Amino acid sequence: MTRSVLAVENVEPEALSKIAAYHEATVKEVQEAIAANSVVVVGMSQNPFVGKARKALQEAEVQFKYLEYGSYFKGWKPRLAIKLWSGWPTYPQIFVNGKLVGGFEETINALKAGKIK
Repeated sequence: MTRSVLAVENVEPEALSKIAAYHEATVKEVQEAIAANSVVVVGMSQNPFVGKARKALQEAEVQFKYLEYGSYFKGWKPRLAIKLWSGWPTYPQIFVNGKLVGGFEETINALKAGKIK
């Protein structure tokens, strides 16, 4: 079950267009990477969990595409657009075969379970 979101019919057309356009190029870049790669890690610099997730994937010899958007000090708006699009509240965001696995903890669990190869 997904979290509750505001129904489209309860949003004025002008607001809908702004929602759709909010860092649209960034979201499209993530979508294209997910479509073109089996494993995609979306992250940010300075976040230790992003580094730990990448290291765990590398140690498991899983090839992945890494996309980095800013740091704690910059780039928060593009990251917010990705969060709004995916519904996942933190970084990293790991996608496997087009599906959101989750963050660091969920990725470790999926690796242990053999769901990421």
